Amino acid sequence: MDALLQELRTAVAERRMPPPRTRLALLETADPALARRAGRLLAALPPPGADDAPVVPVTVLATATIGPYEQILRAQLVAAGVLPELTVGEHGSLDRDLATGAFARSSPRFVSALMDESFFLPRDWSAAGVTALEEHVRARLAALTRHLPTGGPTLILHTVPMPAELRDGLVSRQARTQVTKLWYELNAALLALAEQHAAVEVVDLAGLLAEEPYAARDDRMHRYGDLPYTDGALLVLAREVRRVVQAGLGLSRKVLALDLDGTLWGGVLGEAGAGGVHLGGLYPGNCYSAFQRAVLRLREQGVILVLASKNDAEPVEEALSGHPEMLLRADAFAARAVNWSSKAENLSRVADALGLPPSAFVFVDDTDVERAEVADRFPEIGVVSAAGDPAHLVRRLLRTGWFDAPSLTEADLRRADLYRARAERAEFSDGFEAAADYLRALKIEVEIAPVTPYTVARAAQLAARTNQFNLTGVRFGEAETAELAARPDHLVATVTVSDRFGSDGVVGALWAERGARAWRVLNLVLSCRVLGRGIETAIAAWLSERAAESGARTLIGRYVPTKRNRVAAAFWTQAGFTRDEDGDGSFVLDLTTGTVDLPGWITTSERSGHE
Repeated sequence: MDALLQELRTAVAERRMPPPRTRLALLETADPALARRAGRLLAALPPPGADDAPVVPVTVLATATIGPYEQILRAQLVAAGVLPELTVGEHGSLDRDLATGAFARSSPRFVSALMDESFFLPRDWSAAGVTALEEHVRARLAALTRHLPTGGPTLILHTVPMPAELRDGLVSRQARTQVTKLWYELNAALLALAEQHAAVEVVDLAGLLAEEPYAARDDRMHRYGDLPYTDGALLVLAREVRRVVQAGLGLSRKVLALDLDGTLWGGVLGEAGAGGVHLGGLYPGNCYSAFQRAVLRLREQGVILVLASKNDAEPVEEALSGHPEMLLRADAFAARAVNWSSKAENLSRVADALGLPPSAFVFVDDTDVERAEVADRFPEIGVVSAAGDPAHLVRRLLRTGWFDAPSLTEADLRRADLYRARAERAEFSDGFEAAADYLRALKIEVEIAPVTPYTVARAAQLAARTNQFNLTGVRFGEAETAELAARPDHLVATVTVSDRFGSDGVVGALWAERGARAWRVLNLVLSCRVLGRGIETAIAAWLSERAAESGARTLIGRYVPTKRNRVAAAFWTQAGFTRDEDGDGSFVLDLTTGTVDLPGWITTSERSGHE
């Protein structure tokens, strides 16, 4: 504990975010006291601009005293690489602030609501009148639902543990069953709010506490200071809120790199052979089978799998293809680095081949030396230990929420195959001396279409996750994207790319304001996996043609530099735009003299948003 806190003190004193390794240790802590002390230290973090960390306004509203929740939440958000600007509402202000929208004055990106049973139960309730109690709880739920925001910040609610006083205060087993059923219905209704409201997320605090070593409540502190939850319960909630924020900001990882010996199976392949490794059957083989099932499920949801193992390729191929209990066959992996080279170097080569930064990777290995080497070379890679009892493998991989996403789109479900096709394109390119010949041979097709109810989530996801080719950094959420798309003076469109190797799916999105004399691009984002093919220029060509057809005289774009979008710095000038001398980062194309030229190796098409 002392070493971690000292590292945090040093970072704060030097006016910088804690390094990735320190943040990872803070992310994984199960000690509420450590999280609380860390949060107090981190309140003195540097002002915006001192680091490349996203600065995120977060408001906390509560039905009771929040206790150390502010400190614990800050520690979790900083651990995820976020610099939070925390605002705390007045004591017990949740009901009023939701009804009046007062919390919006601080312009938060996220609002975390800390609720206890007092929000739903009357102070004095009769054990002889269970029906009246049911009516009151349902009325309070209806009141909460009426006041939920329809747009703006993301409101993060949670399920509420049933208080023992309520459950055990009923001597009739029939009444106890009736009220317990009511409480489950209440929590189910709370969870359903996330499905019914685009601006609402709900985490299952009540369910999570059933598997955690923390009591939900300390009766003495509840009576003494109106503290509804223990520090441990607050840490559980803060973790889940951090996961929502992490996913909403596009900070989730895309690639899971896996060792083999001691990770995907037990034992050493080079010593035991393919038939001698532990996989399936009884312990410990069943632990590795469970781990492979969990990994396979991640792949089904779009996580890209990579092998990074110090082994000879031939026995690995034999094990992957021939072992009867093997769930992850060779075709499950987008890339395989099976050799005796440094794992850090192998991961670097794989990242280049996939066109993804190391910060998109999570690496799992059972060897301390290998994990340390990767962490030293690439501190931004998430490192998970597979050492120790393999029964804990699945929990270690999943508990941090590395791969969380607000929702899954078609592109997510196809991502693993898309990146494998990317590797095939890289191999195909070796046969061409000139880049233009290779691009023409790809037969690239770009389709641009207005967003639909089916693609609005993907557009918002691209805004949240895209950092390299993100021209303005404006991250339009799902509700805001849908709202802009419905306005006749705006255009929101998605970009789909395909070539001879198949479709990349929806890889880009643009938001534009359509004025009578000028069109203004609010943002344009494009997945890094299609950069280098001229797709961005094709989008600019299509957009300039549509603007000119509408009668507009100018098309205006902006570039707002960040430390991660330098690849897009010259985009507007290369497309033929002229920098505006006002100095606000604007670039102007005079549509009266022409539009952007479409690259000769690309064909474009457009589709009605209703098709």
